[in-house]
Amino acid sequence: MIVDPRLSINQATIKHADLATALRVTAEAGVQAIGLWREPVQEVGLATAASMLADSGLRFTTHCRSGFFTMPEGAARRASIDDNRVAIEEAATLAAAGAEGSTAILVLVAGGLPEGSCDLVGARERVRDAIGELAPDASVAGVTLAIEPLHPMYASDRCVVSTLGQALDIAADFEPHVVGATVDTFHIWWDPDILASIARAGREGRIATYQVCDWKTPLPADVLLSRHYPGDGVIDLATLTAAVEATGYDRDIEVEIFNEDIWNTEPGQVVRRTAATFGATVSPSLSSVADSH
Repeated sequence: MIVDPRLSINQATIKHADLATALRVTAEAGVQAIGLWREPVQEVGLATAASMLADSGLRFTTHCRSGFFTMPEGAARRASIDDNRVAIEEAATLAAAGAEGSTAILVLVAGGLPEGSCDLVGARERVRDAIGELAPDASVAGVTLAIEPLHPMYASDRCVVSTLGQALDIAADFEPHVVGATVDTFHIWWDPDILASIARAGREGRIATYQVCDWKTPLPADVLLSRHYPGDGVIDLATLTAAVEATGYDRDIEVEIFNEDIWNTEPGQVVRRTAATFGATVSPSLSSVADSH
């Protein structure tokens, strides 16, 4: 099987694999890039994780995830800001350890409504304020903070930023190389304004990373675990991918899947199937490969 050189496996897709296994099965499948999660990196320590990544020969595409700073000012918010600074350092270190073409991108999930609050607008403003505190650190470290809008069903408990347009409005206060957006098909496919928002993101230089997976109903009881392999659901991946490509985005594309059945499958098998489904559903819409890698 020919594996698309722009495919990156987001580590969440093989969540139950430890870092060593995730790196090994990704490379063995012929995939050239991986996005890592903070918890497996912290399990082995940042220095060890960076060394393991370097030895794997894989490009590093994103570090997931940080954010969660919608709470009012106080000890919890200070702790969150401090932890985000640690995440910035992690992203910079891992990007430096990855193969040529690695990108220092930290994915930010804003956080949900504080307990007892109904103030979505105020929560979004606290996201803007938090990013304002973190932007100087990210700039010095050479890291792009990638605001990820999540589907509105997560607005109360996980992310008050629900559309790409909202993410771009927050990012507009900062330089594009410091604050951008994550375009994830699972979260934005429903948005009637999404093609215009993708075009805007391209004009403003804000597409930090593009992530793909699919949506299929009925959703499970835990809606967080409702992602599927590309092509197994209803998302028009061809149109969305073509729109992202039209902006000039030519870097790696991650597949990020949260699905208990997939997590319980042997990770090498998951990576191989991911590569096959990506090749069938996403690759045909790519106008070029990242030959610079």
